[in-house]
Amino acid sequence: MRWLVGWSSAAAGISGPGSAGATGYDGETLHPIGSQLLWGDPDPLWAVGDWRPDEVRVVKADAQSRIAVLGTCGASDEELRRALFTARGGALRHLTAWPGSYTAVVKAGRRITVCGDLAGARPVFRTPWAGGTAYATAALPLADLIEANLDFGHLAALLAAPDVPAALHDSTPYEGVRRVPPGHALVLRAGAHEVAGYEPVASLAVAAPPADPDSAVDAVRDALVEAVRTRLAAPRHVPGLDMDPGPVPGMGPAERRAARGMPVPGIGADLSGGPASGTLALLAAGLPGRPGTLLGHGTGAGERLLAVTFNDLAVRGREAELERAGTLAANPRLHHVVVTGGEELLPYGELDGPLTDEPGPSLVSAARHRVRLAAGSADHFTGYGARQVLDAHPARLADLLMDRKRRHLVRPVAALAKADGSVLVPARVYSAARRLARTPYHAGVETLADRLLRRRFEDPGGAVGASLAALTWARPGPAARWLTGEALAEVSVLLQSAANRSGVGPGQRPGDYRARAALARHAADLRVLEQAAEVRSQRLHAPFLDNQVVRACRALPEALRVQPGARAEILRTVLEGAGVTDLPPGWGAPSHASSAAAARTGLRVAADSLISLFTDPLLAEAGLIEARVVRKALRGAAAGEPLPLDGLADLVSLELWLRRLLARRGTCWTGTPARARAVPAGIAPRRGALASGG
Repeated sequence: MRWLVGWSSAAAGISGPGSAGATGYDGETLHPIGSQLLWGDPDPLWAVGDWRPDEVRVVKADAQSRIAVLGTCGASDEELRRALFTARGGALRHLTAWPGSYTAVVKAGRRITVCGDLAGARPVFRTPWAGGTAYATAALPLADLIEANLDFGHLAALLAAPDVPAALHDSTPYEGVRRVPPGHALVLRAGAHEVAGYEPVASLAVAAPPADPDSAVDAVRDALVEAVRTRLAAPRHVPGLDMDPGPVPGMGPAERRAARGMPVPGIGADLSGGPASGTLALLAAGLPGRPGTLLGHGTGAGERLLAVTFNDLAVRGREAELERAGTLAANPRLHHVVVTGGEELLPYGELDGPLTDEPGPSLVSAARHRVRLAAGSADHFTGYGARQVLDAHPARLADLLMDRKRRHLVRPVAALAKADGSVLVPARVYSAARRLARTPYHAGVETLADRLLRRRFEDPGGAVGASLAALTWARPGPAARWLTGEALAEVSVLLQSAANRSGVGPGQRPGDYRARAALARHAADLRVLEQAAEVRSQRLHAPFLDNQVVRACRALPEALRVQPGARAEILRTVLEGAGVTDLPPGWGAPSHASSAAAARTGLRVAADSLISLFTDPLLAEAGLIEARVVRKALRGAAAGEPLPLDGLADLVSLELWLRRLLARRGTCWTGTPARARAVPAGIAPRRGALASGG
């Protein structure tokens, strides 16, 4: 893991000028373990973890003004210096408008500004501390700093309503540690904090001006190309070069690197056969420059891009995708590697792994991804996020009705009717979309609160059922049915208080609101996956989650976005604009079935170990579930009962995360006694107080 951490104190210095640390319990200097100081007191900032030299830049304008940018950023030092002068006047948005994925921190006198991203893949956290405010890009270091206990209200909401911002609000799994929402910045002045939005939000009262589809798709192409080009322009890295033990008889550099689990030097990409990973691989291989591996470092592929395809031997259903991946890999600028996996790499097969900053459903499949990524490059492109930023959430049909664009509903509704085979589908979908368009936000949240209280969890059947269920402001999570009545009641009360808060609302149309929430949920889980499946010295790149790509995708017209196959057509147009026209037949065809089949097969194979995991679960000790209920559900799902598998993944991953957290020893900080770490008392729920302290 890599993160930033610092604080803003009310006093001019907590531990003395230049000491760059605070005073611990016994008078020690407090600072994070494994850190490099970016600037010192009175408001110090550290970079913690294995940052590369080119990933950390600090530019100074004068003794009182400086900017730190950590990550992959396409801005030059001169651009950073100009941006610093603009930011001193209070402007924020331009700090988030450079290509790449990064975190920017601006210090102007005693005012500090920390910018989060639009998707939520690079979040910012805060907590009150020592009369001021501590902040970080990870929650666990702050939880260690204040010895935070678990926030059981957040954990209950994470299971009952994970896609509902009103339920989670700004909470984290750690009591007292707060999250800065995506699209916002944390502004600190002498210890006091303020959360400020930097992105305009579409109004509910006025329809958005009509956008030209061709210009919008061109903007997506330009943003994606620039995102890829920024990564290609960064320095190349040879993993493990500084720790190579030297020649070993019968082993070359590549074999020694593989034995240590190191990725291949240079740049590579996933090539699953889907449109998102294929687009990035072809863009990276086709842009001018040297996109691939380094000569003399193991693959013999020269400057060809290393493209990695995972072939699941335990589950069938992806044959067409694998064939398309092979056709794409025939490109002379690609070097294709196929990684195979049997039952041992199914979801739930290998549940050991590192502690992540937060829980996430991807923990159950981290080992599967780790094997694939270990065959990849030091800088590895992934297509994560493309579905969330390009596809239309079903609730966007209500947005079209609000904007009086009924005719654009014809094709998506006809596609649903064809999939279902019923002539009643158009009327049902139109009625649900109209009902959502006429439902106020607070009424939608109150309806969810009532559903949780009454334990109403209908199972949507097929594509039509899922679309109808999604045509709401908020709906229960797939794991909600297995929570205790007390946990559901506490989340219901939390939702009711949020709905009744005067002046509180999303300020957006329901479809746009649901799409942003889904993107934030996906980005948070990708962050968990990146930590759980981390390969040493490797960087995963998800250009679809870059700020500028997200902005370009949000500008796509609703009418274009809701059409069947829109994502594949948009990405096909992006590739054509970049000079790539020879795509295999069937490129862009959806493939959800194989993922669901792998999850069900993995659950069946690992049923005994999962049931053992829930023999005496921490979730039951916390009062969130009854163990026998979950064990019964696991047996039923393994036997083929139609239960929501993603809900079981939520339960298993949260139980795993709690066990890893409580088994942890040590802390992120020096200068503190052994007790100064998160959750020092273990699981100690307070009856009737599961809800967050607010």
